[in-house]
Amino acid sequence: MTSQNAQSADSDASKKASAEDLLFGFMTRRGLVYSVILGLILIWLFNQWFLFQVKVSWENKEDWGHALVIPLISGYLLWQSRDLIRTTPVQVFWPALVPFLAGIHAYAYNLFFISNPMLQGFSMVLVLGSMVLFLTGPAMLRHVFLPILYLILMVTIAESIMLQVTFKLQLLASQGSWVMLSLIGEIFNFTVDLDGNRLDIFTSTGEIHPLNVAEACSGMRMVVAFYALAGAVALLGCSQWWQRIALILLAGPVAILMNMVRVTVLGILTLVDPNLASGDAHTLIGTILLVPSLGLFMGVVWTLNRIIGSGQEENAGVKA
Repeated sequence: MTSQNAQSADSDASKKASAEDLLFGFMTRRGLVYSVILGLILIWLFNQWFLFQVKVSWENKEDWGHALVIPLISGYLLWQSRDLIRTTPVQVFWPALVPFLAGIHAYAYNLFFISNPMLQGFSMVLVLGSMVLFLTGPAMLRHVFLPILYLILMVTIAESIMLQVTFKLQLLASQGSWVMLSLIGEIFNFTVDLDGNRLDIFTSTGEIHPLNVAEACSGMRMVVAFYALAGAVALLGCSQWWQRIALILLAGPVAILMNMVRVTVLGILTLVDPNLASGDAHTLIGTILLVPSLGLFMGVVWTLNRIIGSGQEENAGVKA
């Protein structure tokens, strides 16, 4: 009996030592080398799209700057699942070659024939997921699927699609900000007229301050950033699927609300100095508004977790 206990203790100690030898808590040195090699091959294969995405994200930080941090969040999600990844057996899954080759073909077609960066990005994510599935098997994909899927949010949406979506959102933002400014105007003695996407603010002295919501509300394009933010909070702060879905559904309304506030603030600033409603000040306001948005998401996460906690306590009380 003592011998069996000793052997069991030695086995546990060996497993603990081997786990401690793993890099980042879940990867062997050989696995790291293979991952780096495959990563470099992937970057070389999709270098045209990567260069385009970095350029667009850097030059349009207000709209697509979030794309630069999406891979970091995906990496953190992988690190969170390191215990599950470490204990999951690895196997080659040959059927994954079908979506892998389809992704390569789709990327080549969208690169050389129709030049569609959005579909190029989607093809890259498909190839990455298929490659992981091929090399590690379906069991492993269960733990890395969400971090890989999250990478879709770093893909720049086609301009034609964004124009159709943001135009409708701009109309909602202009109507909502008109209501907000009208209420504020009752206190500070100014009036507001709405004509499509244009707001005209009339002061008590007869001055007119025009505000083009189509320009001032270009931040509606940040709706993708709001979804990226909601996805990150949902994956990192929620354990239940219904919680995650609730947060994702909340991203759109929050984006619209924050842009109503944004246009309202810009409208008030035009009364102080019309130059404050454009340029760097305009960009700074859009960035600052991400802070209360994050706070709102975290508040919803806290509320949802409290609901789950209360429900579990009630069930425990009934069983007792």
